[in-house]
Amino acid sequence: MAAGGPPVLVVTRLDDATADEVITELNRRRVPVMRLDPGDFPDTVTFGAAFHSCGVCGVVATQTRTVDLDGVRSVYWRRPTPYTADLAMDEQTTRWAVEEARYGLGGTLAALPGAHYVNHPWRNRDAEYKPAQLAMAARCGLAVPPTLITNDADQARAFADDHGPVLYKPLRETEFTGADGRALTVWIEDVLTDQLDDRVRHTAHLFQQRVPKVADVRLTAVGEQLTAVRIDGSPGVDWRRHYDRLTYDLIDVPPEVARGVHAYLSAFGLVFGAFDFGLDREGRWHWFECNPNGQWAWFPDRITSLLTSAIADQLQDGGKA
Repeated sequence: MAAGGPPVLVVTRLDDATADEVITELNRRRVPVMRLDPGDFPDTVTFGAAFHSCGVCGVVATQTRTVDLDGVRSVYWRRPTPYTADLAMDEQTTRWAVEEARYGLGGTLAALPGAHYVNHPWRNRDAEYKPAQLAMAARCGLAVPPTLITNDADQARAFADDHGPVLYKPLRETEFTGADGRALTVWIEDVLTDQLDDRVRHTAHLFQQRVPKVADVRLTAVGEQLTAVRIDGSPGVDWRRHYDRLTYDLIDVPPEVARGVHAYLSAFGLVFGAFDFGLDREGRWHWFECNPNGQWAWFPDRITSLLTSAIADQLQDGGKA
């Protein structure tokens, strides 16, 4: 598609380095872009959407840009901040206003006629649930390690006895802060049977057999393009704790893994997915998870540039890439 033409809408917060890469590339291609954070509504964002028998029309505007709702080419849905409301409102009214914003503005942004979404926010939401991911990965023929989700300590101990060594994994990357206000991360950790006491009952926990891996693989899917990176150098089970020790090498994707990944994306209606695998000594790929909105801009430039171009192609060409 030639430069210019209908705009691309990038829905994200201001401090999103991943979105910055794509916006820079679209600007280089002279593709019109509007960056919008729904969390700025209603303070600095306004919109009006009219619905009738011919479809949807209207505009959404920030302090610097305005776009026609029926003229958006593509939507890159990244990581917007939470919806807000007037601080002068009481608590109950604030909750009401936030939900009205979510279903009003959010619902409108998810219903743009003819727009190509990477990914549609509702598809992201559906694909974020680990139980759904696990079930779908197995259904698509990917190798899923034995996994238990439970709040029953007896079941957890029996699983650890049968499938040890066992890891604990969070079910979601929920924001968590310490007493000093600093952000904390709940990491993947080894779990011993004697650690599984009555505290397990307080919420759902995910336990998974530890794969005897020799390396990790991050496979980033953008449409039909699969970019697999072998990650070496992590001394522990969670490579995200050791970025300064890691090395990255592009590798080929086995045909059976590629088929499973494409089937997984199709089943969830995803254009983009960041898949994590463990690679064992026999070369088998063990599926761990798929983040439908995962980060990738931390890779070296030679890898980041491949992913930036693939996503920009999707957005520029409206899914025809």
